[in-house]
Amino acid sequence: MTPETLRAALPPLTGTLRVAGLSDAVEAFRDPEGIPHIRARGQHDAFLAQGFVHAQDRLFQMELNLRRALGRSAEWLGAPAAEMDVLCRRLGMEAACRRDFGALGAEARGMLEAYVAGVNAFVDSGVSPAVEYALLGATPLRWEAWHPIAVMRRLGLLMGSVWFKLWRAAALPLVGADQAAKLRYEDGGIDLLCIPPGVEAARWSATLADLAPGIAALLDRAAPDAAGGGSNNWALSAERSATGRPLLAGDPHRVLEIPNMYAQGHLACDTFDVVGLTVPGVPGFPHFAHNGRVAWCVTHAFVDIHDLFVERFDDTAAHHLFRDAWLPVQRRRETIAVRGAAPREIEVIETTHGPIVAGDPATGTALALRSVQFAETDLSFDCLPRMLRAPSVPALFEATRGWGLIDHNLVAADIAGCIGHLVRAMVPRRPRANGWLPVPGWTGAHEWQGWIPFEAMPRQIDPAGGVIVTANNRVVADGGADYLCTDCHPPTRARRITTLLAQRGIAPEAIHGDTLSANALLLREHLAALRAPDDAAAAMLRDRLLAWDGRMVAESLAASGYFALRLALTRILAERSGLGGLAGDPLLAVPPGVVPLNQLWWTLPALLRADDASLLGGWTWTQALQAALSAAATDPIAAQAWGDAHRPRFAHPLAAVFPDAAPLLDPPAHAIGGDGDTVFANGLLPSGGPRATYGALARYAFDVGAWENSRWTVFHGASGHPGSPHYADQHATWAEARLTPMRYGWDGIAASAIARQSLQPR
Repeated sequence: MTPETLRAALPPLTGTLRVAGLSDAVEAFRDPEGIPHIRARGQHDAFLAQGFVHAQDRLFQMELNLRRALGRSAEWLGAPAAEMDVLCRRLGMEAACRRDFGALGAEARGMLEAYVAGVNAFVDSGVSPAVEYALLGATPLRWEAWHPIAVMRRLGLLMGSVWFKLWRAAALPLVGADQAAKLRYEDGGIDLLCIPPGVEAARWSATLADLAPGIAALLDRAAPDAAGGGSNNWALSAERSATGRPLLAGDPHRVLEIPNMYAQGHLACDTFDVVGLTVPGVPGFPHFAHNGRVAWCVTHAFVDIHDLFVERFDDTAAHHLFRDAWLPVQRRRETIAVRGAAPREIEVIETTHGPIVAGDPATGTALALRSVQFAETDLSFDCLPRMLRAPSVPALFEATRGWGLIDHNLVAADIAGCIGHLVRAMVPRRPRANGWLPVPGWTGAHEWQGWIPFEAMPRQIDPAGGVIVTANNRVVADGGADYLCTDCHPPTRARRITTLLAQRGIAPEAIHGDTLSANALLLREHLAALRAPDDAAAAMLRDRLLAWDGRMVAESLAASGYFALRLALTRILAERSGLGGLAGDPLLAVPPGVVPLNQLWWTLPALLRADDASLLGGWTWTQALQAALSAAATDPIAAQAWGDAHRPRFAHPLAAVFPDAAPLLDPPAHAIGGDGDTVFANGLLPSGGPRATYGALARYAFDVGAWENSRWTVFHGASGHPGSPHYADQHATWAEARLTPMRYGWDGIAASAIARQSLQPR
């Protein structure tokens, strides 16, 4: 494969095309960044054209995500993808998506049918398929109207609580109940809440009585000797902003997957005119956009929407116990095709709570998952067309009634000056103890008891002070009438954004790119209290860190030294607690898996701050820090500039399958600063070293009411085609936390367009 091959696979983006299914002409402009701006007359044509243009730019990505959702990605990606395919088959993804499509209202069904007609019109257009199809020797699938639901469901698949529960479950027999309760993200000393803004409250602490059912269930399933792994957004009111208009800004943090899960876009017709981030394979603008009257954005709210149940089975594993009755399990067999290997045959077993996701029923116990994402009919897609027409923040919130695919902090601002925040989620009512561990499935004491009403979900409109900040931190204090969450991200990013917003007129880019690490400052404090080491290299590293300002800038050697020190300290915690030895536990093997070192990285600051050495196997933190400092001083990472050590690697999903093509498929990456604790949240997995693996897929700032002042960027580019000049042309801007214009006015779009295409009815 050559660069010429890549360019030859690009679809035409100018001239006139005949598109089946259109009732009228549609215009598609490409701005200087290659971002599509689509203008249609009617709503049906708008959604059809959006499907067509998404397929022009991202068809391979769309189909790969569809295959991932349906448990068919190993057909393309080989054995490494098979375990996730197994999980998706166990979850019954296809059946859930077909069920949801059948329950949607007429408008949402029409939207999906039009969008998919556009995708298929491109597939049938005779244009050469994307270069990835040539590599695979594959032909694009034809899409069905329920397929976008599968793509959307896959993107938020099992985000949140399930992994924390599995982690504590695996650790419980080793460390006991008191210590297992500490295994969560550190809380920055005390939680900073989203609602009400700036109010702090201590975490609700689970008592032994609350944990007892889960403890008993887990110890019961363990062998007799068993006891011996977010985003930012903020809004300013007109009174608080420098412009006299509301400002809405932020960035979604996810794995830096090529192509980006988001694509910039603009879609207009006689009923709406919306610009924002789209999801290739999905119509509308579910997460980030404005429609000329109201702007909206989301972060993950970390509401607990997944429960794990320990099930008891009879000797034949044909029945499971529930409220003193033995109920039959459901079984089915699935075949998973694997590129370059024999097919895999699996058996899917389901109880009244849901599919078995860990353990073997033949042993007498196993774990079943009951998740909002699968257990009940979901009507999230009914919300999408309503959101496009919403005239105000309250109307937008009402438009999202029934959203349940994933939980969000939905933050919005409108041209009347209103700002607001709603937790957009469907949350079951059940006991708080469900949030800590898997719970007994046989007693009936942990069942769902209906839903928290939409009206009772946390929300705020025009809060006192005129500021809203969310950064995956706890939304509201524990102890209210309804249980919402146990685990969430530390409040460090939210606290830092709030501090920066106190500087009236600060530019969004200055907030997006802020690199100050609160946990670096915490570790520096403890180093200051440590006597100077006798070892010269360790003493030099200590001096470097004590003189450092705690900013994770790309040029910093001290930032690399901090990473090496924290990693060494986390490894000591993993070794001396014994928790590092859980890496092979079956409970932690549910894809994508839980790595003890990564979990302990986030727990460590809370233990250090509290001087809690109970997991250090008899050591003090002083001893641990001395040993870690010596280890870090000889780590080669500590001698590198942080940006070089932290530089991400952007890997196309086919690069591993076709390594000879990787240099052409993988866009290069710049050195970058930040880490998972900073607002410039280019995060990492400690088990994999310092390389950034997740971060802001996009950044945005809406100047509400003066829309031409709005700005944005994405981490590689608008196109998913490796041969396109817009495959990675925004990366340098993104790496420096800068933004480019978000064009909205049609006269300006037409004047600056680098390509124009007329889509005509066939």
